[in-house]
Amino acid sequence: MTITARIDIDPAPALVLHGDGTAPAAAELVGRRARVAATPQDAGEGQWSVELPLAAARWGSQPLPLPSGAYEVRLTDADGAVREVPATVAEAAAATLRARLDGDRLTVRPPIDPAYDSGEGQAALERRYATRPPGAELENAVFFESFYGRNASCNPRAIDRELARVAPGVTRYWSVVDLSVAVPEGAIPVIEGSPQWWRARGAARLLVVNDWLRRRYTRQPGQVVLQTWHGTPLKRLALHRPGFDPRRIVAVIRESRRWDVLLAQNAYGARILRKAYVFLRRPIWVEGYPRNDVLVTGDGAAVRAALGIAPDARVLLYAPTWRDDRDEIVDFLDLERLARDTDAVVIVRGHSRTLLPGSDAEGARVIDVTAYPDISELLVAADALITDYSSVMFDFTATGKPVYFFTPDVEHYRGELRGFYFDLAAHAPGPLTATQAELTAALNDPDAVSAVADRYARWRDRFNARDDGHAAERVVARILDQGFVDRA
Repeated sequence: MTITARIDIDPAPALVLHGDGTAPAAAELVGRRARVAATPQDAGEGQWSVELPLAAARWGSQPLPLPSGAYEVRLTDADGAVREVPATVAEAAAATLRARLDGDRLTVRPPIDPAYDSGEGQAALERRYATRPPGAELENAVFFESFYGRNASCNPRAIDRELARVAPGVTRYWSVVDLSVAVPEGAIPVIEGSPQWWRARGAARLLVVNDWLRRRYTRQPGQVVLQTWHGTPLKRLALHRPGFDPRRIVAVIRESRRWDVLLAQNAYGARILRKAYVFLRRPIWVEGYPRNDVLVTGDGAAVRAALGIAPDARVLLYAPTWRDDRDEIVDFLDLERLARDTDAVVIVRGHSRTLLPGSDAEGARVIDVTAYPDISELLVAADALITDYSSVMFDFTATGKPVYFFTPDVEHYRGELRGFYFDLAAHAPGPLTATQAELTAALNDPDAVSAVADRYARWRDRFNARDDGHAAERVVARILDQGFVDRA
């Protein structure tokens, strides 16, 4: 059997395979977070061919370029046998991605000119855009970044949507790791490390980010950085983390000095963030979280439909936080069994730090939504939340729906990995469980939630007082009132 391969660019990037003999029953590109399938076709004269697009559509969205990473080229016969793919090399570059095939392995990279895709090339771009000509005007634009460009979500996305509504003349750039990241309508994606990315970050009047600024950042005269952060903290942050590390201290102070304004969900979060990041003599806006507006105003029907979930199904969202001692999502739960024992659909959301190294969970009535664009929409669609130490607990209670805690490693996490700001067991707004059996029993017992109703109410009063559906309006109004950008 002979197989040849090429990567076509026009009209859209695709891996094209040609072979002789009997055609395989199926062809796939299989990656950690995306999969593309196609059926080989008879090409006549004992030949077959198949075209695998280098794009994927998930959850009802338009097809987007494949996420960067490695993909297995898999050819399968009708009996399930997997054919060996001969050593074949092909590569091509398009405006949306770069791809190289080496045998049965396809590697996809962002479409950055190779001249810039190196340490020397990045250093040259940094020098070019770190020093603007004297008197050069900044652009009436906002540079948005969420979770290091892995998605376009969280507070920056909600601010983007409100800014687009009230000040459509403002240009909106979104930092993305590659073009598989869908940006809000009307926004301009800029790939991290590209000349366009360096230019936009150095020319926009306002930067709105929810985590540390990567790479070297040199503030231009007149630029403002709004740090929205990405959650009210239970676990200790920055200078409060266990262990004395001089390098961490220097890094934290250097980073916090880049920020001009810090956004907090509540007064408790403001106090913690100010101390943990030594954010002194600069304003903290306690306005609620813009990302939580949809928890008050949204409807989960469309999200359920996009995920293929029946309107009347019980939906449990499992969203554990990341662990400092592992790259992938924790595996403490048998998710398929949990779905069966609770008569529910379990949707699984790993932390943003597990998005790239991890792979999708699988199982009957289990849907991995780690790569879903925005967790806030998932919170609206869920009937209940299962979490451990994630800040999502502070967001989800804005909905009034029940929270369950699954914390089998609480002693290790609290005592060795991170530590807590308060006693979770004493204040948790939901049942705490340590085994799968305990969790299942709590999920199947209506009284388990009612037993902590008073704690739930006190929790909402303390942490969700400003999550009223209008946080984005207030934040954008302050942005415009203070002249960070102009309406037109």
